[in-house]
Amino acid sequence: MATEQPNSGGWWRSRSGFVLLGFLAIAAFFLWTEHRAHLLGILPYVLLLLCPLLHFLHGGHGGHGGHQRGDGGDPK
Repeated sequence: MATEQPNSGGWWRSRSGFVLLGFLAIAAFFLWTEHRAHLLGILPYVLLLLCPLLHFLHGGHGGHGGHQRGDGGDPK
């Protein structure tokens, strides 16, 4: 009874995986060289737009937990 050896390298270690990785690397190089000016030109605007997005997604200022009264009484 012959048992199959599990593929230890996965699909990325196969010949077609290396060819795909090479193709993607070449495509990324040409995309970067041709569109570098466009991408770097909008980078400041992307950073400015990410600030409020991250503020809302991460819950604002953290709930202002440091504004509690020390005497344990009603905050009125």
